[in-house]
Amino acid sequence: MSHTSLSSRKSSFFNTHQLNNQPQPDVYFVGVDVGTGSARACIIDTNGLILGLCERAITRHELKRNHITQNSTEIWNAICFCVKSVLRDSGVDGSEVFGIGFDATCSLVAVSESKDTPVAVGPDFTDDKTNIILWMDHRAPDETNEINATGDKALKYVGGQMSIEMELPKIKWLKHNRPNGLDDLKFYDLADYLTHKATGSEARSFNSTVCKQGFVPIGVDGSETGWSKEFLEGVQLPELAANDFQKLGGVPGKNGTFLSAGDTVGKLTAKSAEELGLTTETIVGSGVIDAYAGWVGTVAAKVDLPTHPDLSQDSNGSMDTACGRIAAVAGTSTCHVSMTKEPCFVKGVWGPYRDVMAPGYWLAEGGQSCTGALLAHVLSTHPAHGELVHLADASNLSKFDYLNLVLENMVEETKSRSVVALAKHIFFYGDFHGNRSPIADPNMRASIIGQSMDSSVKDLAVQYFGACEFIAQQTRQIIEEMEKGGHQIKCVYMSGGQCRNGLLMRLLADCTGLPIIIPRYIDAAVVFGSALLGAVAAHEAVEEHIHSGGRARRNSLAKSQTDLKNAQNKDGSSPVGSPYTAPSATASHTNLGSIGYGGHPMQMSTVGEEPQDYFNQGAPPKSPKSGRAASLSGSDSEDEQTLSFGSKSNTSQKVSKGLAAKAKSEFRPLTSLTDAKKKESAPAKSTNPGDRLWQTMERLTGPGKVVMPHKEDQPDRRLLACKYKVFLDQCYKQQEYRKLVDDLEASN
Repeated sequence: MSHTSLSSRKSSFFNTHQLNNQPQPDVYFVGVDVGTGSARACIIDTNGLILGLCERAITRHELKRNHITQNSTEIWNAICFCVKSVLRDSGVDGSEVFGIGFDATCSLVAVSESKDTPVAVGPDFTDDKTNIILWMDHRAPDETNEINATGDKALKYVGGQMSIEMELPKIKWLKHNRPNGLDDLKFYDLADYLTHKATGSEARSFNSTVCKQGFVPIGVDGSETGWSKEFLEGVQLPELAANDFQKLGGVPGKNGTFLSAGDTVGKLTAKSAEELGLTTETIVGSGVIDAYAGWVGTVAAKVDLPTHPDLSQDSNGSMDTACGRIAAVAGTSTCHVSMTKEPCFVKGVWGPYRDVMAPGYWLAEGGQSCTGALLAHVLSTHPAHGELVHLADASNLSKFDYLNLVLENMVEETKSRSVVALAKHIFFYGDFHGNRSPIADPNMRASIIGQSMDSSVKDLAVQYFGACEFIAQQTRQIIEEMEKGGHQIKCVYMSGGQCRNGLLMRLLADCTGLPIIIPRYIDAAVVFGSALLGAVAAHEAVEEHIHSGGRARRNSLAKSQTDLKNAQNKDGSSPVGSPYTAPSATASHTNLGSIGYGGHPMQMSTVGEEPQDYFNQGAPPKSPKSGRAASLSGSDSEDEQTLSFGSKSNTSQKVSKGLAAKAKSEFRPLTSLTDAKKKESAPAKSTNPGDRLWQTMERLTGPGKVVMPHKEDQPDRRLLACKYKVFLDQCYKQQEYRKLVDDLEASN
């Protein structure tokens, strides 16, 4: 992550509401995000300002093609490292952290029922440390087909068919291939495993079990226990139904607890508190899959948008406000998450899922299998890639920013109206890795019309534009299908490094015809969303703390520290010092205070004003060696660098620590606040857990910025609408052509 200067904080767009509301100086929340390649943690204050962020790489193993595993112990250790690092870098004491939330990839964790220890998941079953089957593991195509062949009504709630990336096919594979089958195994989605590790609780989240394991909430379509014994027996997994579904977390209200996002799971155990650098008074919120944390971290952002006044003002505090806002959580792939009050069934879109974010509300999840990965692939496989790397390095620009400049210069050289007109004869369909939504066809592949023998950087720039246009056109396709199914989508809330790409954001706005909202935290929206879950879970504890002037927290901490000391001394030993107390070259740290209060990485059009050019930025200089680079953000993460659209810059620990110290020193202690201030800062009371989640999101998310679409009759929008017809033709004709030759081959 890069930093803006401390001075820029004073005039920042994002500084407005922080200036009006001083945060509570001794109340903080931690968020944890486990992605495919790294674990991250952040710490936020009561205004939603991220005071510290840390990232640490985690390994994945592929001993056999399509068999991809991870290690839950390594992941937990990385989390502990990151949490302790953000505490140290922000200057926050662990006793001041009231809540913690977790999100993770939808990966399957296998644990011994009798010992609660990791169990090997193959392919050779020799290493118990590798106990996670990663979400992208595709070892179970046969098992997936067998499950879908049942046509069970439970499949209606996962988009009509179960994906190979969901967890029941993986469990079925383990039954077929593990020497002892499913004996002595229990299963968690990774986010649920992390809350179990933190609290010792066997509680599961609706988010993980409904979205990825086939759980249908009680009352939906006649469901009486959540799990369907008939369905599990029909897919030859009767072991999962034994003992009231104990291996999957049990039955709600009987031998199991199931929670919506941010509901309280419990408090940290003495062991996990020690490992994380927190206390046993820290409250753990029910976790979510990473894409849904992105939804939490973005869709409550307020923007000045007269066409949708509800986006620019405080709502009535109801979760209803979230309906119509779709979150596009972009990284290697992109997930599109949308909420409705009633179930909307859309073929090829996962869901609808009830209760996964808030009781009584439904969510659906569309997705693109590769977006960031597509852009990286287009660049890395082109003959001019090496030259591009050299030129971008010499210009201190990311590869994507350099290509954007090349395109702009080509527009001037060719006297084209715009970059859309420049590339009007490239028809790029980019499903290199199959299609997740809306046609749910894993056999889809890419097709590109309009290629030449040109192998220059200019040709690479045009191919890159084609890939960006494909991402935008497919987003339109997904949104249109969701709207046909009953969704009423008003705007798109983006997150991830792709937000830095002005070209891509402009294409998304003009292809979908919708406002594109850019969040306060571009790269940290997901981990920020998890911190909000911790804030929701700790709501009552914070309220009690404020109204007691801090006495309630001090009394609880004194008791918990005594209990912790007694527990540690039972065997006469003292706790071993944690290895996660010093920086490591494998971790990426930053304090995001300057980003949170600093300038936005690209200029946005104001409402009612047409953008000056297609990139929605000022006209660039001819030379790629531009001072503009200094104002763009970069990424310290190697994984994110391929998806980042800013210039390269180094994280400044000096600025981070100085900013954290400044933030801490300028605020008075909580006990000196007036009664009026206490009441003003206390969260609003609500009897609806969903409303409490929304109120927390709305209060802490902060404002966003908007990229408005051009008017419908604007030439580039008309051209993109014309090319959308070609896009659809490329999509559906490919299926027709495959069937044509497959039918012939079947008769040969």
